Amino acid sequence: MVKLNVFALAAVAGICLVAATPTAKAQVVVNIGVAPACPYGYYDYSPYTCAPYGYYGPEWFNGGAFIGAGPWFHGDEQFNGHVNNRYDPQHGYKGSLPKSGDKGRNKPAPRNFKSNETRDGRGHTADDKR
Repeated sequence: MVKLNVFALAAVAGICLVAATPTAKAQVVVNIGVAPACPYGYYDYSPYTCAPYGYYGPEWFNGGAFIGAGPWFHGDEQFNGHVNNRYDPQHGYKGSLPKSGDKGRNKPAPRNFKSNETRDGRGHTADDKR
C-alpha cells in the first residue's frame, strides 16, 4: 500500500510540474535594414546589388520610382513582373552596374524593353512558384 501511495504522489507531482511549465513561443526578428537606394532598382536576391537600366519592365515602376524587390517587396502576393535577365550577373551579364546611392534618373523601363523572364519580386521566376 505504501508503494502505491508513493507512486500516486509521484504521479501527481509529475502532472503538476508538467502543467506548471510555461510554454515559450518562438520569436524570430530579422533586421534587414533599409532597401538599397539604386537608381533603376536592385536584384531580388542576395546581396541585392543594384540592377542596370533595362533589367526591369514598366510594371516595376510607379511614377518613375522602383516599387521594390527582395525582402523589401510588399506588393501583391500574385504580382509578376517582366525582366530582361540578359542584364543579370547570374545569367552572364558582365557590364557595369550602378552602385547603391548613385544618382541616376529614376525612370521607367526603356520604350524598347524586351523581357525574357517573369519574376515575383521575392527571388522567384514564374516557373519556380508553387
